[in-house]
Amino acid sequence: MSTAPRLRSLRDRLRQIALFEVGGLLLITPPFVWLSGQPALPSLGLLAILALIAAVWNGLFNTAFDWAEGRLTGRPADRRPVRLRALHAVLFEGGLLLLTLPVIVLWTGLGWWPALLADLGLAAAYVAYAFVFNIAYDRIFPIGAAPQP
Repeated sequence: MSTAPRLRSLRDRLRQIALFEVGGLLLITPPFVWLSGQPALPSLGLLAILALIAAVWNGLFNTAFDWAEGRLTGRPADRRPVRLRALHAVLFEGGLLLLTLPVIVLWTGLGWWPALLADLGLAAAYVAYAFVFNIAYDRIFPIGAAPQP
């Protein structure tokens, strides 16, 4: 008999990813364009590619993290304490940084160090956004209310 908590359904996880990525593009693109001095359309294209990478990483990382947390603590993800939420956001963005840095280098033609600085700026913005978004998402769509297969 398993005491592991329920995970989000595939439909709920897809909704979470879609809302997160669309919200991120809407919130992060304008300041990125302003701070980078890059034209809006190429910046939006780059950020859209990075969002696609992030969406795949989001599904994989969050499902694995929720599964591991549930097995270790018996607690569902929507009851995650604030310190663990902060660690979750940092680990998510750290992994994403490793996936996106080569794309930024190739897309922009920047060297590795300038691209790393740009990616770290994006990561910092997204860490804050991910922290707030996931708290809000868990409050609006608690796991107990999510339809399970």
